[in-house]
Amino acid sequence: MPFIDKSKILILATHGYERSELRVPLDELKKRGAQVKVASVKKEPIKSWDNKNWGDTVDVDLLAKDVNIDDFDALVLPGGQINPDILRLEEDAMRVVREFVRSGKVVAAICHAPWLLIEADAVRGRNATSYASIKTDMKNAGAHWSDEPVVTDKGIITSRNPGDLQPFVNKIIEEIEEGRHETRAA
Repeated sequence: MPFIDKSKILILATHGYERSELRVPLDELKKRGAQVKVASVKKEPIKSWDNKNWGDTVDVDLLAKDVNIDDFDALVLPGGQINPDILRLEEDAMRVVREFVRSGKVVAAICHAPWLLIEADAVRGRNATSYASIKTDMKNAGAHWSDEPVVTDKGIITSRNPGDLQPFVNKIIEEIEEGRHETRAA
């Protein structure tokens, strides 16, 4: 059972991530002592989407194609409409998501990021939530969707929107400290 201050966490994102949904987990998890890395499909700073406009950028630490999931304890997937829509078409990004899901390690997705879990066939038969506009997508993919701030099912954490960030981050910490969960198909 790893403690948060000994954990290594990967955030997978690209251009168009919802600013707060990357920044808050990044800052809060680092503040708790975790080592946090950002991966993307290109080795260039990625630009956020904030208040209906392009926002600031975050540096990319490694390429998705170079991610070895054995180096990390958890995966965090920020939302925004643009970010997960791009990533679900990128095989290197989807490999990372699928491998994390299969491993039983913590996978946390907020807002529209559960689209990546849908693409990985990781929500079928699972309790989950998401941004309200993709509720039907989640149900069509087999999720047992509910309108709650955070839903966890065997280490897969889902959350609805930026208003749920504090319980989302708290649940990430709790699940990491519980350790590896039952392996899930993806």
